[in-house]
Amino acid sequence: MNDDLHRILLKGGVTSPGELKDIITMLETTGLTEIHFGSRQDLLFPLDSSKEEQLESISTFNADIIGERSYQNIVCSYVSADIFQMTHWLKGSTYLYILEGFDYLPQLQINITDPKQRLVPIFSGHLNFIASESEDYWYLNIKLPHWSQSVFYPVLIYSWDITAISKAIEAIHETVTDIDDLFLRMNKSLSTNNKNIEKALKVPFTTFPYYEGVNRMGIDQYWLGLYWRNNRYDLAFLKEFCGFCLDNSIGKICITPWKSFVIKGIKQDSRPELERFLGQWGINVRHSQLEMNWHVPVDDKEALELKKFLVRSFDQNDISTYGLTFGISNDVGKRSHFAAIIIEKNEAPTLVKDFEVRPTYNVLHFQDFDPNTRKYLTHAQDVDKIELPGLLMELSKIYFDQLGTVKGPQESAKKAVETTTKQVYQCLSCLTVYDETYGDEKANISPGTRFNDLSEQYVCPVCDAPKSEFRETALALT
Repeated sequence: MNDDLHRILLKGGVTSPGELKDIITMLETTGLTEIHFGSRQDLLFPLDSSKEEQLESISTFNADIIGERSYQNIVCSYVSADIFQMTHWLKGSTYLYILEGFDYLPQLQINITDPKQRLVPIFSGHLNFIASESEDYWYLNIKLPHWSQSVFYPVLIYSWDITAISKAIEAIHETVTDIDDLFLRMNKSLSTNNKNIEKALKVPFTTFPYYEGVNRMGIDQYWLGLYWRNNRYDLAFLKEFCGFCLDNSIGKICITPWKSFVIKGIKQDSRPELERFLGQWGINVRHSQLEMNWHVPVDDKEALELKKFLVRSFDQNDISTYGLTFGISNDVGKRSHFAAIIIEKNEAPTLVKDFEVRPTYNVLHFQDFDPNTRKYLTHAQDVDKIELPGLLMELSKIYFDQLGTVKGPQESAKKAVETTTKQVYQCLSCLTVYDETYGDEKANISPGTRFNDLSEQYVCPVCDAPKSEFRETALALT
């Protein structure tokens, strides 16, 4: 993140249309016309530090502008609730109650997530609260800034103790030596409603979801995801969009760590107005996943150009990257990313810093291409930019070769089980499958109905794409 960027911390990436509109009005007074979204679900923008206090006095929602790097936004997977797979007891309202309890600005990075979703990173914080199968109880994975390894807290944490636990750890974290020391000191200072851990956390592998466009949510509601390629969101558009939300009783707007935003609970009656609004602004939805599944540093033109170069190479070679995520990093030592594949730019050698030299890159990926393993593997080092497309395509092939494989305790991560395939039809927009064996119950289409026999008015049950947007494909069966 550039040093001149200021932030507004939206706890959990959740805001109301009224609050966001107030923030936009405040920022417009400085002459700003656009804003960035951050990977910790916050808002970022360039600002002269002398204007902070003056701007904050304008806000009717008491928005705090943060210029210091020491404060951190709380990350949470509220954005995924009710639209992607979720733990049975965890509702959107649970996140909101927990977030509301935070009455201080954390300096430790705090994540509050559902392990069954993939959109929001689970282990990218210093304190990672992860929902368990026991209602209202959370695992706590900890990696304090001066610790070399992460460890799990010995007991499960009660939902309504999360704020107290976080605040207490922050107060002493610099002097804590290990998890035993931390647990002893916490027990002495706090009375909490802990629960014994009956089984270790297992985070299921799920493919990365498509998070853009208008999609069904339940029977008569929709959710909308919007994504900008360059992460420069037009304030005039956002302000009018907030007005649409207010007019249509939409209570929350969510920022994702992938620098997009999502609104949930759009009523069916509001959809025509939404489509008209997006059309009037010329908003393009349904970007290719080749473009969307990237984590790029904010306001970094060089990194954005590298991404464009790589995406263009994928497109020209007709490469699929469905379910894969990519990150670009300018900090080799940090490695706190949550994309499956990382492209690191190496620093120029000290001896030649006064001369212009072509940059070199390292290519890494997480074990099994799953960021939740937290184990990096090096694929290539010190390679030229022109070599990157071939290396990433090679990794993409490895990813699909091992996808769906079963691994025993001693088995290699790349050993595949035998598979068979069946022909299905898949929506190009959201990747929903029409299987002739099962038909489409929601559309009253009986099992056994051939795709070619469907009416030309048939639409995707998830995103309403027309029948012409489906393509025949082979589905792997283990």
